[in-house]
Amino acid sequence: MFGVTDITTYVIGVVIIVLLPGPNSMFVLSVAGRGGVAAGYRAACGVFVGDLVLMLAAAAGMASVLQAYPGLFGVFKLAGAAYLAWLGIGLLRSAWHSWHHGAEAQAIPARPLSMTRPFTRALTISLLNPKAILFFVSFFIQFVDRSYAHPALTYAVLGGIVQLASFSYLTALIFAGHRLAAKLRARHRMSAGANGGVGALFLTFSARLATAAAG
Repeated sequence: MFGVTDITTYVIGVVIIVLLPGPNSMFVLSVAGRGGVAAGYRAACGVFVGDLVLMLAAAAGMASVLQAYPGLFGVFKLAGAAYLAWLGIGLLRSAWHSWHHGAEAQAIPARPLSMTRPFTRALTISLLNPKAILFFVSFFIQFVDRSYAHPALTYAVLGGIVQLASFSYLTALIFAGHRLAAKLRARHRMSAGANGGVGALFLTFSARLATAAAG
């Protein structure tokens, strides 16, 4: 159908991959918790645009480029690791400030640099996310029927499925994060602990990427 070789397998694979915890979803969750639903959707739009760019790159033959220059993927990994570490440190600093300043931090909330410009930061995370890059240059293109007369339509269908699954999942995270933050706002230490946990998770993602790149 529309040049997709096995749409059922593709949909199942997309759902599984989208549901796997990763820096994109954790960042959107964090932004929604700190900045509200609108800010969460701005971050989600950054993810959507980043995924669209990677789809277009895959359609244009990015897989061939990465095969010809294997060191390029390592560069993406290291850049992504450094960026995630920077975001994680920003969240940990904000959590420390909130933990130690209590009511003062609630009256004048310390907004970490990682939470400003959510669209741009989510876009950067998405473009440097090795999981997303591997998905689009390996799994994504495997379901394109090369004999189909309209390959652009095939890529549009595959991309639409990804974006729909991502939108549904990120929407759930945005509202969950916003509601959880509302409950924690009156308890500054619990809120600080949650932010610190997300920051630590970003540092974990960073360490895994750096280790994989080094290996």
